[in-house]
Amino acid sequence: MSAPEAPTSATSARQATLESIQRELTAFARRARATAARMHPELSLVSYTILSHLEEQQGCRATDLAAYYLLDKSTVSRQVAALDKLGFIERRTDPSDQRVQVLHLAPRGIDVLAAAQVSRRAAFDERLAAWGPADLERFAEYLKRYNEDAASHPWPQTGTGGR
Repeated sequence: MSAPEAPTSATSARQATLESIQRELTAFARRARATAARMHPELSLVSYTILSHLEEQQGCRATDLAAYYLLDKSTVSRQVAALDKLGFIERRTDPSDQRVQVLHLAPRGIDVLAAAQVSRRAAFDERLAAWGPADLERFAEYLKRYNEDAASHPWPQTGTGGR
């Protein structure tokens, strides 16, 4: 039996860089969750993403949300019920299948989402004020690339609660 190969300096450097990326993305996610309520007190980060998705898709079923976010239907059901209770969404019967309920933004949801988007845009503008156009474009392109790659290589699911 041969001994395992010692890691090369390139392998070690890549591993260190990947660990740094993980730390920074974790810090980013924590900061996003922590600041979501300050940006708009009625809208959690989860609520904001669901409302944004409904706006982008111009409505969808709860099962579509569960599939898109890789969550249990029960988790999405609780979120949808809370948004419904707040008057942010409305359910409409699908004209092509009367048994299907499609979720849409309600007028109050449109208003609260728009206010949150203005607040978030201002926060990013302030946070990135010192960045030049080339840095911003590179950052945006890297984030887009990362998210596209992540969508085609989702994390393996553990447990039963989704992500």
